[in-house]
Amino acid sequence: MNELSRVALEVARVGGDVAQRWFGRRTAVDTKFDGSPVTVADRLAEEAMRSWLEINFPDDGILGEECGEVRPKAPRKWILDPIDGTASFVSGVPLWGTLVSVVESDNILAGCAVFPALGEWITAAPGAGCWWNGSRVRVSDRATLDQAMVLTTAERLLAEAGRAGQWRALSARAGHVRTWGDCYGYLLVATGRAECMVDARMAVWDWSPFVPIITEAGGVISDWSGGQTSFFAGVIATNGKLANDVRAILTASDGQA
Repeated sequence: MNELSRVALEVARVGGDVAQRWFGRRTAVDTKFDGSPVTVADRLAEEAMRSWLEINFPDDGILGEECGEVRPKAPRKWILDPIDGTASFVSGVPLWGTLVSVVESDNILAGCAVFPALGEWITAAPGAGCWWNGSRVRVSDRATLDQAMVLTTAERLLAEAGRAGQWRALSARAGHVRTWGDCYGYLLVATGRAECMVDARMAVWDWSPFVPIITEAGGVISDWSGGQTSFFAGVIATNGKLANDVRAILTASDGQA
């Protein structure tokens, strides 16, 4: 790990520790303007991360899912998602995580995800490798779809984005298909326990940590058109050997390949 990936891990742990104190407790769930759920745990976890950053990196910008942005013109920015997978969190499912990335312009300098209810973490920075629970990690070597584990967060979300046909085509050829993905699905790809994770709509705080994580683990991550731009809204993450096959199916206009 390099220094920035270590710091990203520290920031994520700060927020994750706060969120974990609320996990398994009954908390009020509000609905945001985009229809997604939010709880007091989301807000308190982000506030803790922001307070840590204000003390340690007072000149850097901060963009968080729950509390907005400060110092938007700062050269370096920290992007925070205190609880990715809030629906899982409020249901008592431990597959939620706290996400952090640090960026300069369009360059993602480091990304981290911690999973407090599972005791797992993963962090990466360009050229410094991908580290899972303290050990260097890589994607799987599976090269055929009929042996692959394919994941998404929710089929309904793919359908709402007009991707249902493509997802059905991929699912029909995959060896195994699972949902409950959220951020944990990307960790599974990076650690070689799944071969593909797909989401049709994601905010910058959802996907940005996983660009260095998937890439440094030897995988491929892009938007649905195959682009590597930092502004993609949907994500396809795969191991290296299945990248072309998966994208050929998912980018077919009629959902057939």
